[in-house]
Order: sequence, then C-alpha cells, then structure tokens
Amino acid sequence: MTTTYTNRSNLALSVATWLAHDTYDHNPDKNHFSATDLLKPIKQLVLATRVPASQSIQDISGLVASRMGTAIHDSIEEAWVGSNRINNLIALGIPKGVAKRIVVNPVPSEVTDDQIPVYLEQRSTKSIEGFNISGKFDFIGEGRVEDFKTTSVYTYIHRTNDAKYIMQGSIYRWLNPDIITRDDMAIQFIFTDWSARDANIQKNYPPAKTLEHKLLLKPLLETEAFIRNKLKMFVKYKDAPEEAMPACTDEDLWRKDTVWKYYSKPDAKRATKNFDNPAEANAMASMKGGITKEVKGKVVACRYCASFPVCKQKDDYLRTGDLEISGG
Repeated sequence: MTTTYTNRSNLALSVATWLAHDTYDHNPDKNHFSATDLLKPIKQLVLATRVPASQSIQDISGLVASRMGTAIHDSIEEAWVGSNRINNLIALGIPKGVAKRIVVNPVPSEVTDDQIPVYLEQRSTKSIEGFNISGKFDFIGEGRVEDFKTTSVYTYIHRTNDAKYIMQGSIYRWLNPDIITRDDMAIQFIFTDWSARDANIQKNYPPAKTLEHKLLLKPLLETEAFIRNKLKMFVKYKDAPEEAMPACTDEDLWRKDTVWKYYSKPDAKRATKNFDNPAEANAMASMKGGITKEVKGKVVACRYCASFPVCKQKDDYLRTGDLEISGG
C-alpha cells in the first residue's frame, strides 16, 4: 500500500523530504507478516487490511522518531560493513589478528573455525499455517541476538515493552536457529531524552545515554505456539465485523496512567494536587475538605495505528475525549 503524506506543520522541504523517505522493505504479499506485525493486537492486524489506499494518509510530523531510529540503525550497520571496520575495532583495543578474523554476514555453513561471524540486518522467512513469516534482526554476535532501540528513558525505567522485546527476539531465533544459538538477548538502548542531572538524582534512571538491557528468550516451542495462535486468530477474524473482534487493551493503546485530582473547592477549575492513587487523594479531601476527581489517562497508540481510518474503537475514544488527535 502506497502512503500519501501530509505536512500540516509546514516543515521545511529539506526535513520533510527526509521524513517522507521510507527505506523499509515492505512486502505486498497478503499472506506475509513480519515479526513486528505479530506483536500487534489482532484488531489492528485485521483492520489494517481493510484500509482503502485512498485513506492511507500520514502526517510526516509523526515520523520523526521512526526516521531517527532508522538513521541510527543505518549508521551502526555502516560501521560494521564499511571499509573502516578493522580500524574501528583496533581503536577499541581489539587485537589486529582478532579484528581480521571477524567476518560480516557470511553464509553460516561456510564459516570456518578461525572465523568470528557477525550478522547484521538480515531478513529471514519461514512458512507456517499457510502464511509467510519474516523478520530482520539488527545484530547477532557470538550467537546472541541484539536489538537497537532508540527510545525514551521511560521505556527502560518502567519496562513497558520488555514482553514485546522478548517475543520479537524469540521470533528472530525461531527464524534463525542456526545462527541465534543463545537463550538470552540484549536490547541496546539509545535514549533520546537522557539527562545527566536526572541520572545523578533519580532512582532506577539509566546511568548513561546508551545501555545494554539483557532479557531471556522464550523456548522455541512456546514461540511457535504464539505464532500459530496469532495466525489462527487472524484467519478467524479477517472477515468478521469489528464488533466481534477482541478490543485493543489499555496496554495495546499505550493508555497513560489514571490520575486522581484533588480540588480544594468543588467549583475550582484547577486541581490543587494530583495523585497516582485514590487513597491519598481521598485522604487529603477528608483532612482538608474539597473533592477528588478520577481522570482516566488518554490513549496514545491510535494516533500511529495503520487501522485508524476504519477503526470504530478509536471513534468511541474520540467521542469520549479519551483520544486526542494532536498534543501529548
């Protein structure tokens, strides 16, 4: 599906052109799903196939984070496949003899005992349940798969995506069991909003702008069961009305935390204090008078969902105010 871009923020053509430049290797096969597709809610996966080409429109302002992540991936790959790789490794203190033994993206069956294989950005495909499943891992070294994530420190502190990271890495191993031979994986975080000041004063804050986060992969049989189940659900709901599909959960929707607001006076327009639990808010109201109001966190993921044009669930959130098209 070809995407049409809008530029509502009137970004300069120099930057807008970069944001409109999509280098992802999309597969038009309707029976194809990527590893990241399988991590999406079933409703998003099904409804995305129902969006008319004429409605596949996206504003480029929402692509900044994605394009930055792609640029960093490309730069890391260039450091490994470029002509300066050996010099880079030597500069890091790797003995020259060892640096020369490292080979990038070799044919696995042709690797010799004196070579050290490293794999980057390779796409693999397997067929299962009548579908083709593919995945392009970021990096494999010494049999361990690594994924580069350009994200906020919030993701690391709260471990919001660990389950998805684990399943994504597990699918990569399911696709490449000959070269991903370890039971663990690593997320290489590159934080977009890291602060040296916050690192010194906040508990659990990442100590550096980049950080390795280790996780354990799922067993191969469990991974394959997850894939089969998701594909069977897709077949079950692919022609069903939206109302029959499982709704996207708060976790799927990246719903923000609920806040309990304390107002010193019932007619006050601005809250005196916000709380993250009702007990503390109600305690203050009992002690000082006033009232508390529960304000449910807004959903965020709908803004970036490919199914947005045809999804009725997002229409409900727009009506209730749980979803705002722009803003935080």
